[in-house]
Amino acid sequence: MHKDPNSNSSTLITLQGFRSNQIAGRKEILFNLLAGKKKIDKPHSHDFFIVILFEHGTGVHTIDAVDYPIGNQQVHVLFPGQLHKWDMGSETIGYQLMAEREFFEQFAPYFRFSFTNYQNHPVIQLSQEAFALLRYEFEAIKNELKRDESLVNLISARSAVIASIISREAEQSFTEFKVYQSNQRLATFNMLIDQHYKKEKSVAFYAEQLHISANYLNILCRTHLKIPATRLIQQRVSLEAKRMLQSSSESIKEIAFALGFVDQAYFANFFKNQTGITPSEFRGK
Repeated sequence: MHKDPNSNSSTLITLQGFRSNQIAGRKEILFNLLAGKKKIDKPHSHDFFIVILFEHGTGVHTIDAVDYPIGNQQVHVLFPGQLHKWDMGSETIGYQLMAEREFFEQFAPYFRFSFTNYQNHPVIQLSQEAFALLRYEFEAIKNELKRDESLVNLISARSAVIASIISREAEQSFTEFKVYQSNQRLATFNMLIDQHYKKEKSVAFYAEQLHISANYLNILCRTHLKIPATRLIQQRVSLEAKRMLQSSSESIKEIAFALGFVDQAYFANFFKNQTGITPSEFRGK
């Protein structure tokens, strides 16, 4: 679906909607400048990958119903399907790369952690050195895209450098990333949740996949992440529920079934326990 990217819509927006404003681009990837005050009131999602490098920033970027202050020398990462809106201040200057899913998959392995980790921490404060490195790579991609015969392999390689720098900065900023880097079982558990959370919500299922006991999996999570294993599963289900409630036209009953709940009441109780409000109240926000 092609939509105006500045419209207040919660529908899925494709890359085509941004081509009229692009600074430079080809079919796989676009470079855009974000400058000055910009506001999108209603959350929407994209079917492509976005990374935004803020040189100067004020305002708020809401991603998956969480408000993140926009600041200087930050990187914001959005994977396909994440919901976002923003209210940027007049002094904002940022650089935006938008990559089609197939092109993104070429450099995705250089994001060294589970995509869920980045989705839980989509805003990363950068060191001065990391910002300068990323700014250089963004500029190099823009300049390559402006060439009459741009080299897609070179752009992909520079995108991989960007992903590697972001991963290093994320690992320095968030304890969670360090834990997953040092504990392969927990990293695998996280990836398994991504694959099975709609159908499988018991710790026992994931423990069996990992060839350990449910009790030991709980011990690992409590020791290294300070939460029980079941909480990780619930967080992933809750995140997807929020996205579906804000972006989908399906009824709450249909969403409940899509997420593997036996009935709407059970889903409503789960959602209120996780968020403090009912699905209807959340959808009406």
